[in-house]
Order: sequence, then C-alpha cells, then structure tokens
Amino acid sequence: MLFTIINIAYFLLFVTEFLLSRLLRSNDTDQQNLDKKSISFIWITIVMAISLSVYISFAIDLPISQNLLIREIGVGVLLLGIGVRLSVVFALGKFFTVDVTIRKDHQLKTDGFYKYLRHPSYSASLLSFVGMALTLNNWLSMVLLLSAVFFAFAKRVQIEEEALLQHFGQAYLDYQKTTFRMIPFVY
Repeated sequence: MLFTIINIAYFLLFVTEFLLSRLLRSNDTDQQNLDKKSISFIWITIVMAISLSVYISFAIDLPISQNLLIREIGVGVLLLGIGVRLSVVFALGKFFTVDVTIRKDHQLKTDGFYKYLRHPSYSASLLSFVGMALTLNNWLSMVLLLSAVFFAFAKRVQIEEEALLQHFGQAYLDYQKTTFRMIPFVY
C-alpha cells in the first residue's frame, strides 16, 4: 500500500511539472532568449538524477532509517512541496513562466513567499525532491538527487537573477539584500 501511495505522489509531481511546462511558457510578446537553455538543463539533470537515484536505492543498501515511517514522511514532504510550488506559481500569476523571460509590464513581487525568498518556486521544488529522496530511503540516493537538483536550480537562479537585475536594476539589488535565494538562512 505504501509503495502505491509513493507512486501516486511521484505521478502527481510529474503531472504538475508537465502541465506547468506546457501551459506556462513565454509567448511572442515576452523578451526572448533569456533562458540560455537552462530549462533543458534542469529537465535533463532531474531525469538523470532520479533515474540513477532510484537505481542506487535498489542496488546499494544504505538506508536512512530501518523504519518505514521515513518513507511516509517523504510522501508528506513531497506533497507539501508540490502544494507550496503551486501556490507560489499562482501567487506570481501572469509573471510566472517556466522559461526565463520578462513579460510586458513585469512587476517585481516582494510579498508573500517572495518577502523571504527570491525564488520560492525552486525552494518548493527542492522540498519535493527532499521528499522523494526520503521515499527512496537511501543515503547515497539522497545525496546524489539533492546535490544534482540543487546544482541545476542554482545555475538557473543565476540566469534568472541576471535577467531580473537587467530589468529592475537598483530595485532588484535592494531586494537581494533583504532576501535569500532559495534556502532560508543558507542560500
């Protein structure tokens, strides 16, 4: 039963990300060519990291815990990450796209989640991957999955911040001074 629930949680993660990637892309009226193919890099990194992490979790016995509760906690964290990500996406509204772009009349959002984190959507995604790693219940899988995803997101954040600095200038510099990128109190 637990593995069915885990698979349903994975399915929800992939469906929501697939739908976001199909429905929330930039269009012809947006600034183009800001993404630097980072969306492709993220997808390739995530697919490879998940595949290898799942394989390792079956091939190498390095459990985080002998108790199945760790997997149940993982499902909860994964679903929490999905929920937070969707709420962040909806909070940003028409300015959210899966590819890096600046929309017409783009405004800097600094309230809600954005009051504390400049990229809460990536924070929430990272939280989902923490949950996924916990469901795999393997230390090596966790380190591989989270380091690969974090690296891909950090590279993407750098590209986004260049575009936002170019567009918002001093307002974005001031905003950077009062917020963290993705992980509160760390990064």
